Amino acid sequence: MNRARQPSRRTVLTAAVAAAVAGGTAPAAAAADDPDRPQARPIDYQAWTTYREWRLGAAQGVRTVAGARPGVVIGTPAGRSDYTDPHTGTTATWEYATWTGPVHRLAVPATELVASWNAHTPDGTWLQVELQGTYSDGTGTPWYVMGRWASGDLDIKRTSVDGQTDGRSSISTDTFAIDDASTGLRLSSYRLRLTLYRKPGTGLTPTVWRLGAMGSDIPDRFTVPASAPGLARELAVPRYSQEIHKGQYPEYDNGGEAWCSPTSSQMIIEYWGGRLTPGQLSWVDPSYADPQVDHAARFTYDYQYEGCGNWPFNAAYAATFPDLQGVVTRLTSLTDLETLIAAGIPAITSQSFLKTELTGAGYGTAGHLMTVIGFTADGDVIANDPASASDDAVRRVYLRREFENIWLRTKRYNASGKVVSGPGGVCYLYFPAHPSPRQRRALAAVGVR
Repeated sequence: MNRARQPSRRTVLTAAVAAAVAGGTAPAAAAADDPDRPQARPIDYQAWTTYREWRLGAAQGVRTVAGARPGVVIGTPAGRSDYTDPHTGTTATWEYATWTGPVHRLAVPATELVASWNAHTPDGTWLQVELQGTYSDGTGTPWYVMGRWASGDLDIKRTSVDGQTDGRSSISTDTFAIDDASTGLRLSSYRLRLTLYRKPGTGLTPTVWRLGAMGSDIPDRFTVPASAPGLARELAVPRYSQEIHKGQYPEYDNGGEAWCSPTSSQMIIEYWGGRLTPGQLSWVDPSYADPQVDHAARFTYDYQYEGCGNWPFNAAYAATFPDLQGVVTRLTSLTDLETLIAAGIPAITSQSFLKTELTGAGYGTAGHLMTVIGFTADGDVIANDPASASDDAVRRVYLRREFENIWLRTKRYNASGKVVSGPGGVCYLYFPAHPSPRQRRALAAVGVR
């Protein structure tokens, strides 16, 4: 996430929950009064990944395919439509087909929802993900665009869509949020719509293997319950600095602190064996170190947000590598991260903090991504922090209590003393397309399958 842009982009995310607590209507309000009181997991991640699940959707021109990675492709297109790319001004005609998922009733009526997907989009194709939900009062939302995406950038410019609202909820880059949760309004259910596009007459098709969404209603709090250490293990994750790229490719937000998300993504992709070929990297200036980080920035860049910090775009980028999946979700404690690390799964976490709140970081941030790779014998967090002067300096050890609080809280004070939002446990998880039984159990334990 781009540190400089995070407040304006994410203010909506926890402002709704803050308002709910102030009005006494939030289901999790008790947690704000008693942060040590155990709470049910306030997160619902649901995905469609199996042949049977894809068959449950309503298909118009889409065909379900079986095999090792079931998914949906264009069969006989449902029609043609024109799309004017807002970032190039180019209008083109595309064949399209749609898949509309069944209604999913949220186990936790949500104030926020983030969709994510895994797909292959060869040149000449792209996709759009939309959300339509039902509020807790029985009324419905409009169809909201959650992203227009392609793995490449030759056909369309991948983009979020600003300005979407019905006066009760809004889309902020990649996130649906209730505008005023103090009214008690929540999203009680939703469905996702997937539209696949291709150049007319080509026979090309995107293939989508995973489509899902994370709904949440996170307790509003400045501090979170402390978890007890339970694991000492460190994973061998490659180390990359975002700072050595400062000033590179202004068209992709100029490197440096703006590239924490793609730098973190590339670390974990390579941990799982993902590699870019010399041909894929040939566009990068040969004088630049770690050209794969430049590549990750280019292919996670959101042309509307004007940055590389779109959460689902990063997860989708990871899944363009063979045999990888990526999801965006929230976790509830460092115990969740220990469960994943024990199964060999690192995680990318979002933090916001003052310089004085994270010992050893040496900086403060309104929003920053780093990679959790393990825990010391004392339970402290071992992180590959890309906000480091060199690759060698990336590995850090952060105090457990400090790290847990800055990652999980939803409210904090900024340097001016103003109350602003916190990340509420957001993370990206990248893992094999076919997890081992142990990895599968660990993912299920944190609400992901």
